[in-house]
Amino acid sequence: MAFISSGNSAIRHALGQVRSAAGRLGGYGVFWLKALRQPTIDLTIRTHAGLITRIVETPGLSLSEAELGELVSQLRVVAAKTLPEESLTYGIFSGDRERLSRAIVTLICEEATGRPIAFNALSVMEVALDGEPVEVTHLGLVMVDPDERGRGLSWVLYGLTALVLFARDGLRPKWISNVTQVPSVVGMVSQTFSDVFPSPHPDARQSFAHLQLARGIMSRHRAVFGVGDEAGFDEARFVITNAYTGGSDALKKTFEVAPKHRDEQYNMFCARELDYARGDDVLQLGRIDLAGARRYLLSEVPSGSLPALLGTGAALALQRLVLPAIHWMDDTRPFGILRPRAPGNGNGP
Repeated sequence: MAFISSGNSAIRHALGQVRSAAGRLGGYGVFWLKALRQPTIDLTIRTHAGLITRIVETPGLSLSEAELGELVSQLRVVAAKTLPEESLTYGIFSGDRERLSRAIVTLICEEATGRPIAFNALSVMEVALDGEPVEVTHLGLVMVDPDERGRGLSWVLYGLTALVLFARDGLRPKWISNVTQVPSVVGMVSQTFSDVFPSPHPDARQSFAHLQLARGIMSRHRAVFGVGDEAGFDEARFVITNAYTGGSDALKKTFEVAPKHRDEQYNMFCARELDYARGDDVLQLGRIDLAGARRYLLSEVPSGSLPALLGTGAALALQRLVLPAIHWMDDTRPFGILRPRAPGNGNGP
């Protein structure tokens, strides 16, 4: 009898695990269907036990005055816990609707209480590349309540939203930018995305595309990351000198305090390239593509996550079989040397 009871208990436990996995898979399925169908993203998903993550695209355009005020208040709650004696005045913290119309906010809250514990605020910048306008997604400001650190939130805050935007845009490579003096973030960007410059990796090279985008960002979009007009820019190294003068002063760190990466090469790179006393930042540019998405799913997302494994398989299948056909048949947007058909011209471009 004890043997039968033990066997039944094991079966019930196994069935419970299957139901739980199926529930998570269904939730992720609904999430991705909404992400691919919504013209502007406003999604909520359970990414950790007891936590929910909301991704809101262009809240300055899509939310009412009350909803926008509530969202900004939640961001300020996290900022107050992170920088209790300081205040930030640039970007999303200004509450300016125009600024928030170019932002994409990822907010993590406690499911039971609604208390905000972490966020990432991305921004989309339009920059000229080879005479054509392109969008660069700036990875933006990340803040985590000090009491909640160590809960494995980085894969959501640094990569999930970029992955959603990449998938929603038909898996076309997208340029990303990052401004930081934190070695752990420099390493994360260098390891996750493709064609990243600058980076301590031996194959990191500055292309003319990198240089064009960097010049456009520094000439038109300094306010996105709180860098004043008086800050300099070293084009050879992509280092912003005296960067903390445009409203981001409270974020300035010493090298000793800045979170380090487990791989020492990124710590050495930042110590060598940046003057922390002056307040330097590195401007990194790279791309999210299928290779980067695969690296993100394999290295950043928890390995035990069933949706992550399925996502990896889907990325591989798309790369090998489906993606070229999708790009070839979509004649509404450019891809590489292919250009959409000119309006009103039935004979092609």
